[in-house]
Order: sequence, then structure tokens, then C-alpha cells
Amino acid sequence: MKLDPVTLAILGNKLAAVSEEMCLTLQRTGRTLYVKETADFACALAGLDGRFFAYPRSIGVSGFVGLECGPAIAAVGTLEPGDVILTNDPYRSEGLATHLPDLHMIEPYFHNGKIVAYGWCFVHCSDVGGRVPSSISPVNTEIFQEGLRIPPVKLMKKGEMNPDVALFLNANSRTPDANMGDIRAMLAALAAGRRRLEQTISQHGAETVSAAAVDLVTYSAEKARTVLKRVPAGTYSFDDYLDDDAATRLPVRVALSATFADGEVHLDFTGTDPQVSTAMNIPSRGRPHAWLTLRVLALVNTLDPTTPLNVGMLAPVKITAPEGSLVNPQEPAAVGVRHAAAIRVNDVLNGAFGKALPDVMPAASSGTVIPVVMAEPDGHGGRRVQVIEPMIGGTGARKGRDGIDGRDSGISNLANNPVETVEAELGIEITTYALRPNSGGAGQWRGGCGMELTFRVLTDDSNVLGRGLERLLFRPWGSNGGRPGMPGQLILNRGTEREKHLGKIDVLTVNAGDTVTFLTPGAGGWGHPAARDPQAVLQDVANGFVTIEAAASDYGVAIVDGVVDAVKTESLRKGMVASTVVNGQGVERERWDQAFPASVMDGLNRSLVALPGSVRQRRRREIFDAVLAELPEGFPRVAATQTAVNAARQRLEAAAGSL
Repeated sequence: MKLDPVTLAILGNKLAAVSEEMCLTLQRTGRTLYVKETADFACALAGLDGRFFAYPRSIGVSGFVGLECGPAIAAVGTLEPGDVILTNDPYRSEGLATHLPDLHMIEPYFHNGKIVAYGWCFVHCSDVGGRVPSSISPVNTEIFQEGLRIPPVKLMKKGEMNPDVALFLNANSRTPDANMGDIRAMLAALAAGRRRLEQTISQHGAETVSAAAVDLVTYSAEKARTVLKRVPAGTYSFDDYLDDDAATRLPVRVALSATFADGEVHLDFTGTDPQVSTAMNIPSRGRPHAWLTLRVLALVNTLDPTTPLNVGMLAPVKITAPEGSLVNPQEPAAVGVRHAAAIRVNDVLNGAFGKALPDVMPAASSGTVIPVVMAEPDGHGGRRVQVIEPMIGGTGARKGRDGIDGRDSGISNLANNPVETVEAELGIEITTYALRPNSGGAGQWRGGCGMELTFRVLTDDSNVLGRGLERLLFRPWGSNGGRPGMPGQLILNRGTEREKHLGKIDVLTVNAGDTVTFLTPGAGGWGHPAARDPQAVLQDVANGFVTIEAAASDYGVAIVDGVVDAVKTESLRKGMVASTVVNGQGVERERWDQAFPASVMDGLNRSLVALPGSVRQRRRREIFDAVLAELPEGFPRVAATQTAVNAARQRLEAAAGSL
């Protein structure tokens, strides 16, 4: 049964509205800040194949359209009315869950004794046990350290909560009451979806609604293929780096070749580094996973906003994600900070697509999401665990538009937490929450500014966690002559004699009176900075986005007594040389690529991933230790002589050849 276009459009809107009402129910009844304010959750309707045919556009995490419920549904066997599946295990759910704090629930929706659809929702909960408060640590080495693993099980049986499952949940969390509050909110959301779907069936009939679930996916696939046909055929390659793996000083490479042909795209991640022995791996299970395909959704929806948001948008996408690599790790790899790698995947997709569509795609966004967590003593031997703020930077500039300041919905679409609410929940005083001047990359169109968050700690023996700290070394790249954004920083007690600049942290212990400052990266600029309208630079100075000094040094615009000095500006701009590279990566990345060229890294990583897991990481460390021994301490922040770079590259080539 194929529906007529009018009926399909009506049902498409109705079913999307059902998913959005589920989200609103979840947010309004949720217990924690991360649900009520940050909105780190989502809801959807899945078809009989376990894939989403209706997904909300305007609330919750925007990028999980491509997740699949099928393996988790199959794992529990026969389902009855009132049953609800719960899981958080990335491996046993085949990538539905992507790290342990994300609790996923699935409820079968019955009509006349038969399942007609499934309701799905997830929330990021406060704590599921593990080695550290909030369960996420970048230096965990296997998933067993990250908390309680919940294989697909029935939390609810015929409408009654399974007390054994609830007991395990409560016994393995530092915040059992908060978790159970959010779990009950999830059940309320699933109940809302069940009622609204039944109402839709009563209006249109079960056969029509079931047909809509199939036709909406087919329609989205057709529209996605039409959009992708507009991309010039060819293969476009790009690579980028995580600063390090949080345990060593070795950067972690993400490489991509995107091949467009006849309305389809093949995303090949061959050349990406092997899985790391820390928590940044993405458990995609080799599928066209949400974390590997998000930029495709953004491209399709940008060029055709009428495309229904469902899994059909990914029908034209094929994936090659080598098993044992960062983007398809083998169990029991740790995955808690998988979002850091997912953001870099988003950046390489953006960079590759930008080669095909330079006038459409933006420069790099800030490239980081940092859920800043506080765990403070509760006075009873335990700890209160709350997210202070999911810190982000800005969006990259694109042709004709500046980037957005302090707002980057690149992978998650999270909201900020109100200062008053945070201070009511935790023993801190937020002294600064503001945009970071000069952080956006200079360009004809300016990159979005990063953010500053500074807070004073009011309770001794508190812990601060900032998982996902990135772009402290390798900057967000500029495009088409634009300059890179400013790198991030983490500073303890800034402006005092106890000031200390930190890198990535696991658990930072602080006491009353300490201040903690997070400075997030700015995004990349687009186009030569000397081509920027001087009046736009003046407006940036007036708004506090750019200082007078940076206006002169970065844009060649002289501002005197609040106005543009045309004569001095002309003189300054004569000395500015346009960039000759497509992507302005920053001096650190340029130095790194001289010693570790992409062509050699592609071959090396292909060989490393093919090795047994027990030797893969050891061989990689041995090779990099030998290569970096030729280079100065602090490289690539510190420059190396050409002789040293040549020696390092020769060692790398020899190692790659020996494998």
C-alpha cells in the first residue's frame, strides 16, 4: 500500500509531532539538570525493523536518527504489552547505546494484539558507577571500568517494573534517586507516545499508519539521493587529529575518503588510527552509525529542508570502518568519551564535503563539547554529581555568513544551563560566563567565538571533571584563506600566584576558594581577512568579539577614537598576504604534517589496524616513540629544524614499510 502525497505529508507531520510530545514529556518530568535544562535526551518512533521513521526536529539530541533498535529488540525475545526494554551496552546493543551513561528504552506499541511500531527514548544519566563520579573518564582502558553494563533486558514486564533490574541499577550508582527519577520520566515519555500513536491509528487506521512508516523512509531516501546528485562526482579526502589519547602525547588521526557518485556517497575511514587504549573509541559496529554520518544529515537538510527527518536520509550512505580502528573498536574497548572522536569525525566529513562544495560548507567549528561536571561531598559520605555546563565554542564561517558565536549544534544540539539553577544545585559561584574575544578565526567572514566559563568552588574536597577537552593543540581550521580559531585552555586560579595551566584532566580535586576557568576554542574563518568589510570589523569591536589590537593585526583595520581610519587601514592591508592553502590548519598542524605526511600515515594505519589487537597499540607506540625521538620536546608546539623533520619522516617511512 503506497499512500498519496497529501496523506503522507499529513501523517509525516503528525508522527513527528508524536516524537516531539514524547520529548516534551520527558523534559518536563525529568529529575536532573542534564534532562531538564541541557536536554541531553531524545525520543523517536521506530518501525518493525527497529529503525526510526519519525524523529523530532526541534528538541533533544538531533543526531541519533541513524541508530538501530533491532538488535536490542531481538536480544530479549518475545514481547508483550507493557514490556519495556532497557540497555546501555554499546556492544550488546550493536551500537544503539554509545556509552554507558546513556540509558536507552524501547517499548513495543501494540494494536489489536500485534506490534505496529516501537517507542524509543534515551537520557544521559548522572552516574552508572565505574571508576569516577559521572562514570566517564578519558583514561579508562576498558569498558568494565566505565560502570554498570546493562545488556538488553526487560525493565518492565506487563506494566510492572522488574525489581531485580531496579535493584542492580540502584546498587551500582552514586546517584540512584536521580537516575530513577529520569527513568520514570522516560517511561512517561514512552506512555505518551503510545497514547498518541493509538490516537493517530484511530483517526487514520492501522494499515495507513503502518504504510506511512514505510513510505516516509522511502520518501526521505529519494530526497537524499536527489540532494547528493548535486555534489560533483569524485573522491574527496581529508584528515584531522585529536590532540592526543589523554594518556600519551600521541595525536590520534581520523582520515576519510568520501566518494560521491549517482546520488550515493561512500564514506571510507581507512587510514584512521587504530583503536586507542583510552576512552575515545566510537562503537559503530561497522554500520552507517549516527556518529559517522551526521554531516550527511546536515548536508541533506541544508540543501533540502523539506526532507523528513528519519533513517531514510542515510539510505544512500555506505560505510567502510575498519574493525579495530578508532571508529569501529573491538570489545572491550573503552568508549566513554566517544563524543570527542565523533566531533573530529564530523570535522573530517565537513572538510571532505567542503572540497566538493566549497561555497556551501563552512570552516571547522570549535571541535569540542566539554560536559563540565562537579562532584561534591553531600555530607553523608557520598557525592552530589551534576553537570555545570556542556561547554562548546562557535560554528565555522561560510561564504557569505559569519559563524555563530558560542553556539555549536554540530553533534548534539545541547542547551546551556541557567546560572541560577546551577548555583542552586551545587556549591559553586559562577563569576564569568561569556564569549571569548579574538577566539574566532579571522576571515572575510569571521569564525564564531568560543566561550569562557569561570567558577569559584565553595566546598572543600570537590571534584571537577571535564571530559572531551580538545583543540588545545590542533586548532579549528579556516577555509578558503580563512585563519584557524584560537585553541582552548583550562586554567586553575587564573590571575593569582597559584595560577596553573592544565591540559586534559581526569578528576581535578579542588577546594573552597579555588577558581576554575574553561576557555573553549573559536571556530575557523572563511576567506582572506583583508577582504572583510572594515565596518563589520568595527562592529565586532563594538560588540566585544574582537579587540582593537586584533582588528589591526588580524584584519588590517585601524580603529581610532571609535571609527575606522581609512588611510591607516589601507596601509595595514597592503602588508597582508593571502593564504595559499585551502584549509588554514595553524602552525602546529603544519609542523606535524611535515614529519607525519598523510600519504605515509594512510599506509601505516592500514597495516596497524590489520595487526592482532594485543600488539596493535604496542607497535604504534614503539613507532611513534622512535619518530618523535628525532624531534624536539614539545613538538609540534615547538618548531623543529628541517634536518630533524627529515630524519623523523625517514624513520616513519621505514617503519611503515617494515609493517
